[in-house]
Amino acid sequence: MSDNNNKITQAMHDSGLPRRDFLKYSAAAAAVAGAFSLGLPMQGWAEEATPKAGGVLRMGLAGGSTTDSRDPGTWSDTFTFVGFSAVYNTLSEIDVDGSVIPELAERWALSPDARIWTFTLRKGVTFHNGKTLDADDVVASIQHHLGDTSTSAAKTVLGDVAQVRAEGTDTVVFELHSGNVDFAYVVADYHLAIMPAKDGVVDWQSGVGTGGYRLKGFEPGVRMDLERSPDYWKAGRAHFASAELLAIADGAARVNALVTGQVDVINKVDLKTVALLKRNPNLAIEETKGAQHYTFPMLTDSAQFQDNNVRLALKHAINRETLLASVLYGYGQIGNDHPIQPGSRFINTALEQRSYDPDKARFYLRQAGLDSLKVRLQASDAAYTGAVDASVLFKEQARQAGIDIDVVREPADGFFTNVWMKQPFTTSFFYSSLTADRMFSIGYAKGAAWNETHWDNPRFNQLLNAARGEMNAPLRQEMYNEMQALCRDDGGAIVPLFASSVAARSKRVAHGGLTAPYGELDGLRLIERWWQA
Repeated sequence: MSDNNNKITQAMHDSGLPRRDFLKYSAAAAAVAGAFSLGLPMQGWAEEATPKAGGVLRMGLAGGSTTDSRDPGTWSDTFTFVGFSAVYNTLSEIDVDGSVIPELAERWALSPDARIWTFTLRKGVTFHNGKTLDADDVVASIQHHLGDTSTSAAKTVLGDVAQVRAEGTDTVVFELHSGNVDFAYVVADYHLAIMPAKDGVVDWQSGVGTGGYRLKGFEPGVRMDLERSPDYWKAGRAHFASAELLAIADGAARVNALVTGQVDVINKVDLKTVALLKRNPNLAIEETKGAQHYTFPMLTDSAQFQDNNVRLALKHAINRETLLASVLYGYGQIGNDHPIQPGSRFINTALEQRSYDPDKARFYLRQAGLDSLKVRLQASDAAYTGAVDASVLFKEQARQAGIDIDVVREPADGFFTNVWMKQPFTTSFFYSSLTADRMFSIGYAKGAAWNETHWDNPRFNQLLNAARGEMNAPLRQEMYNEMQALCRDDGGAIVPLFASSVAARSKRVAHGGLTAPYGELDGLRLIERWWQA
């Protein structure tokens, strides 16, 4: 074994990797050592601060599934989010500072009560098939997610839309049931990609968009191939000549692909390997703080979790600080059983932090008429790297409260189709949102497509509707404060952690140093925003 390999192996040992993980990542360690032995410059690649055109961006991403589709209403994980965000545009875009800016819309205006929003489209934008973008395309794209028969994940996001209509060729008007001061953020949702209309209906099957890249190939759960559109309308974007996305579910395989040069970027880095990757001067770690929150959703309409006392018992039976140290290696913050991330302008700073308390957990079990509890937790690292490990730790912690958790490991492929929201107790995650309304609307409102606990709290739903159009900022904050308390004390989701999104890239690719403060991979826009160094 070379001296470099010895050093890396020792670093892995010093990091506290369990034996099974040490063996799992030994191939990656050998690959890193090989990179050093090949004589790659110890100072690392010289990163260019000025965008350079050309090159191929190769990504190895978690989140691909054989059930993936071109239908934007079905997009549910990183692979489709990142890939299709390069093919399509939305009416608005979230900038790297977290503000909302125009994209396909040139500008917008809202009525004094924030109920009517008027978007004026950019002129001269064309789809990849040569068709000129017009208001009918936008209307058809939005209507795809509306209506009683829609199964789109964005249906709830648009739940306040009463009508969307075209006025001429370049104006689109949204009439809402009630005001929404954050509606410009709503239409930036990646599901609301604008696609061409065909006979009054959106044509999502063709894969034709207005984005910086054309869809050249798509094999669900395997790969996506993109080629730069030569007539992209947005200046200073889409620098790569092409992009390749490979679906790599296994964390060790992703690391190995990066360090051996098969790919340039990976996401959802197993945090056990971050120290190892940092030793390679040709790699860079990309961290987005508070980018997502991890959940253990309990179906509140299932027999076992209908009683809120049972839910509260489990919420007190988890040691969040231990999970932060053991699962996230400090790359995150503890959660308080609601989805608003620490540091958000919407956070309820007065809400008492829930702590690990086996005695209180036993109290709530007695309130439910139980001396003990046995539950089945179906876990998969499809939710996040370390989800199975977190579940096993939870099992050990809950035992002190008389709760027996049977952890069942599920395969990554198809987990979010076959297990999540179908089984009573699972692992899951959400990307954090820049607005409280969007986060609550997607995952906690009655009837929301991703209401992963089937929670239905009338007071919460009432406050959600009222806060959405409230122009008085302090009053609006009071409403959001109460909603966070309702999630914590009545909701079906255990939210133990807010995790940083940790990705890694080769220094063969670069960016301007400032990346979006939400989601992952520069707000899912790395294909458009990054370039070859």
